[in-house]
Amino acid sequence: MAARAMESFDDARAATADSRARVLARLRAVRPPLAIVADEEGLRPFETDAFIAHRETPMLAVLPEDEAQARDVVNACRELGVPVVTRGAGTGISGGAIPRSDGVLLVMTRMKAILAIDAHARLAWVEPGVRNVRVSEAAAPAGLFYAPDPSSQSVCSIGGNVAENSGGVHCLKYGLTTHNLLAVRALDADGDAIDAGGLALDAPGFDLLALLTGSEGNLGVITRIAVRLVPLPESTQTLLAAFPSVRQAAQAVGEIIGAGIVPAALEMMDRVVIEACERFMKLGFPLGAEALLLAEVDGCTAEALDASDAVRAILERCGATEVRVAADAAERERLWRSRKGAFTALATILPDFYTIDGTIPRRCLPDILDRVYALAAEYGLMVGNVFHAGDGNIHPCIFYDANKPGDLERGEELGGRILEACVEVGGTITGEHGVGIEKLRQMCVQFSSAEIEAFHAVKAAFDPAGILNPGKAVPTLRRCTEWRGMRVEAGRIPRADIPRF
Repeated sequence: MAARAMESFDDARAATADSRARVLARLRAVRPPLAIVADEEGLRPFETDAFIAHRETPMLAVLPEDEAQARDVVNACRELGVPVVTRGAGTGISGGAIPRSDGVLLVMTRMKAILAIDAHARLAWVEPGVRNVRVSEAAAPAGLFYAPDPSSQSVCSIGGNVAENSGGVHCLKYGLTTHNLLAVRALDADGDAIDAGGLALDAPGFDLLALLTGSEGNLGVITRIAVRLVPLPESTQTLLAAFPSVRQAAQAVGEIIGAGIVPAALEMMDRVVIEACERFMKLGFPLGAEALLLAEVDGCTAEALDASDAVRAILERCGATEVRVAADAAERERLWRSRKGAFTALATILPDFYTIDGTIPRRCLPDILDRVYALAAEYGLMVGNVFHAGDGNIHPCIFYDANKPGDLERGEELGGRILEACVEVGGTITGEHGVGIEKLRQMCVQFSSAEIEAFHAVKAAFDPAGILNPGKAVPTLRRCTEWRGMRVEAGRIPRADIPRF
């Protein structure tokens, strides 16, 4: 028996080596020559994205210089029946760019040209490897900027932002990536170019631009993007408010939105995150605060000042113990550095943590945050909260000890419970991070079997052979059936009983 098992293992290893040799030979034949990473040491940096709890070494990694080379890679992999996982900067935190050991990792970082800035049309044409912040830097001389600004904007790529439909701290007023796109070019699994959207007010036919945005590499390889640019505001006012409880801060969010004020940003962090940021950056935060709200309003000078006064009055009425208004651009930058550096600061608590991403109706924010803390206590794990409060897009950060057996698994189960709580109140399992491999089980909670089947039908239209990022974003029907059965056995709410709003 043992001898047969060893023989089977040796056969599988030989088959894998043979497949790798065929793929490598085919890709080395591409002209002009492709940059190919094939050695084990060189492949290690590509074995995971920012969802570091899971990793896999790819068969090969290739770095195309242009669309033609990217098409050659897709065509070669289709002909050989080899999976293709597209990767941008690797900052995604749901595992969407984790490679496959039997597949090619298509790394788009060398396609990083800003092709055009059209100030009159207020748009920019860029390649997918362009870093998010570079677009605003390039547009600034024309008095314009690119609004979506994820916390990782200094390193994340526009192509990855499109694939995940990323948001950012200013998405409350200016929208997510999908609201700031005009056109996208993508290669389907046959290597054919799909031009979605357009520069006119509306594009003819089905809204393929919306379909490709947030598709997580399942439908195509993005090669060119037209983004919308918006004017830099005349005036910006940034406020920091300290609260004695998370619930009071969450209620203040609802009061601000209910008053008809739409801040450019409205962010929250709890005591766990506040203390980590203070240790890491020494920003002089108010002492003893259980929660901080960071609010920003902008517009013409009079508009921004009026909105700032109105927001301040609401914050004080809702129980803020201290409200600070940034005196100048330097102080405003310091405050935003705390928010955008929060996830780095959290490593001072425990080196192992991961951030989940659910979205809820804003009215449910106080109750859901209470539920998050209660679930964390049930699992015996620490959770810190730093998130886009104005959108109802929560980002609980779950801490675990990778060296402690079962800790990661408990953390992942806790994350799943939090996401299911979001669905129960009419929310969703992701607002901007995507599904990847992290939320496959919760897709089975969010959607019915008929809906999952429809998602597979859409993928099959773009990718009949199933080579583009297989196993990500959309679970199999069999997996959903098994998972729902486990939930029923555990006494959890059957999907049919989850209310829809």
